[in-house]
Amino acid sequence: MGHETLIEAIKADHQEMYDYYDEYIRAEGDIDAQGKWARLLTWEVARHAAGEEIVVYPLMEKHLGEEGVRMANEDREQHQAVKELLYRLESLTPAKQEYHDTLKDVINHLKPHNDSEEIDDLPALEKVIGKEASRKAAAEFSRTKKLAPTRPHPSAPNKPPYETLAGFLALPMDKVKDLFASFPTEEMKEDMAKHENNTINTT
Repeated sequence: MGHETLIEAIKADHQEMYDYYDEYIRAEGDIDAQGKWARLLTWEVARHAAGEEIVVYPLMEKHLGEEGVRMANEDREQHQAVKELLYRLESLTPAKQEYHDTLKDVINHLKPHNDSEEIDDLPALEKVIGKEASRKAAAEFSRTKKLAPTRPHPSAPNKPPYETLAGFLALPMDKVKDLFASFPTEEMKEDMAKHENNTINTT
């Protein structure tokens, strides 16, 4: 994993988001399990968004000129919409229809955004910076995610250096909240992996 390019790292994150949502849908009727998968999805999206905003978008602005600035600003706007939806989700309970609808809205916002990054933004960036710089950016992206907030903060800055500082300030409180939150167990994750393998084998 340490030798993956930026495109590979971000694509893997995007697929994890979809996998967690699929598990949320598959757990229909089990409110506790659905809540756990939704929290894991929120956790992943929050860290992923911060990693992109701190590492990836500044690279686009630096290396792709005015078009890079345009793409980065558009991506930040799309992130903001998702953050606001996830922030609303935290105030709801999994048993409510509004919870389900809000999470569905999150995925509906994420898919075109993720597709645009994978098809347009990241290939354009990698073409300019090259594979080696892309691998270094992927490593920095992964490191940044480990230090990023694990919950949505739509009112926080979305550009470094202010986002970096805001993230460091928010992280301890997010970690405390995580201690009292329920996430999918290892058994649930193993079941997800088995389900994915079965799906692959039958297609």
